[in-house]
Amino acid sequence: MVDTTDTSIQKDKTEEEMKELYETSIRNLQEGNILTGTVININDDSVIVDVGLKSEGKVSISEFTDPATGEVQVAVGDDVEVMVVGREEKDGLLALSKQRVDGIKTWQKIDQSMEDGSPLEGPVTSEVKGGFLVDIGVSAFLPISQVDIKPVKNPASFIGRHLKYKVIKVNQKKGNVIVSRRLLLEEERDRKRAEFWKNVKEGQVLYGFVKSITDYGAFVDLGGVDGFLYVNDITWGRINHPKEYLKLSDEIKVKVLSVDEEKKKVSIGIKQLKGDPWLKVDEKYPIGTRVKGKVVGVVEYGAFVELEPGLEGLLHVSEMTWDKKMKNPSKLVAKGDVVELLVLDIDKEKKRISLGMKQLKADPWKELAEKYPPGTVVAGKVKNFTDFGLFVGLDDGVDGLVHVSEISWSRRKNLTADAFKKGAPIEALVLNIDPEQKKFSLSIKRLKEDPWKGLVDRYHSGDIVEGFITSITDFGIFVEIEEGIEGLIHLSEMDNTRGKHPSEIFNPDESVKAMVINVDEREKRIGLSIKALKKLEQKREIESFSSREETKAFSTLGDLLEPAMKRNNHENDL
Repeated sequence: MVDTTDTSIQKDKTEEEMKELYETSIRNLQEGNILTGTVININDDSVIVDVGLKSEGKVSISEFTDPATGEVQVAVGDDVEVMVVGREEKDGLLALSKQRVDGIKTWQKIDQSMEDGSPLEGPVTSEVKGGFLVDIGVSAFLPISQVDIKPVKNPASFIGRHLKYKVIKVNQKKGNVIVSRRLLLEEERDRKRAEFWKNVKEGQVLYGFVKSITDYGAFVDLGGVDGFLYVNDITWGRINHPKEYLKLSDEIKVKVLSVDEEKKKVSIGIKQLKGDPWLKVDEKYPIGTRVKGKVVGVVEYGAFVELEPGLEGLLHVSEMTWDKKMKNPSKLVAKGDVVELLVLDIDKEKKRISLGMKQLKADPWKELAEKYPPGTVVAGKVKNFTDFGLFVGLDDGVDGLVHVSEISWSRRKNLTADAFKKGAPIEALVLNIDPEQKKFSLSIKRLKEDPWKGLVDRYHSGDIVEGFITSITDFGIFVEIEEGIEGLIHLSEMDNTRGKHPSEIFNPDESVKAMVINVDEREKRIGLSIKALKKLEQKREIESFSSREETKAFSTLGDLLEPAMKRNNHENDL
């Protein structure tokens, strides 16, 4: 037999539960309630969501569509939070909204950010007067002064950037929100600064970003603190401006040189990351080593050559070429040239390296000494004529010097200057080549025989000669009587000077007659005398006069005897 009492009690209990469940369902499905449902279908214009209790609703597909890309950002099976906003009478589905739920959550986050400073994220959507509009779920205003710690130079560059903000003012009724990015940046900077000063030490290696560049260095952001990089601490090498090595925003590796926590100053360097190249210069570049370097500067006395950053040597102009006449370094090298050189000397204490270029080539002077022994006749062209001699250019690219005393046996300068024209071909005799002093001595006059040789056979005491005055001295004048032969007319051998200086009586190049009074071929001397010539001329004149007078006397006696002689002859004939 069935216990009808128990069955009746169970039935009443079930009806109560069903009634309670129904009432709960009705309450949940009222407008404004937020429910969690599952996406069960997606069609062209809506997303169908099962919110439980055998109830389904639909959400406009636009609420799940990304406005930028047009993509639907939901899939079947996804759980979503929605708000009941009504009921569709046609199909009996609930009208649901996801955006309203998002809006409520957004304002909750905004209030939370305003209360505790927690950051919100979103893109910068557009530029407006005085700042930007940003999307943090709702449209918020970002004043230009709150964008960055430093002034914004290019506002347009922020459009589209996804940034973090802090809410600084809210009016939910009007839907106004003002945010700041600058506050977050300043908080982050202060945190980094505190951390930096806590840990920084001299000698520490850090990374930073070039913040600004000046003529004398650069400021580098080391993480909330700016370190100063002096221009001389950038490289061991030559540098004119920091911009040669640095660019704004470059990330660089530096070494902490000094820390002044009280003044909040940090000095940093790049070159200190590498050792001073001068410390082991003698080991790396021993004297006599061949090296390659780049010409970094040309001056009057030579060129500076960089062997490596921070290591420069001097290539003196005298070490560039064997040609001693070369005085202009810029004719041989130019800035930027890569040259091969020889290390000549190193002074670590004074940080100096002497370099040579000519040493890598054969010394042409040593070859010349072998090619042209003394006595060799060479052919060349007249290069130029100077007060001290004549330069002759040879095919070897070397100039020889004919000293003024070796040009001609004659000392008449006006004659030698006119005799040699620039570019004219010429022959000369090699006298000597000095490879050490780079001197090439030539002679033209010695191509001819010494005119003093055989002098005693050509000139004798009493000979009358004529020549040109080559020089005038206090003690007399020198007269050239043939090329290379000069005789001296001593003051005592001049005629009637009456106490005057020879220069008051005679002029250079003036023609003079004199008598040879002595000849010394060995000492190459010949004495001349105007006084002796005058005496000789006077004697000859007297003798000539006496002869004329005697002739005249004899002629007069004949005239007297002629008639008598004629008469005597006549008488004899008779």
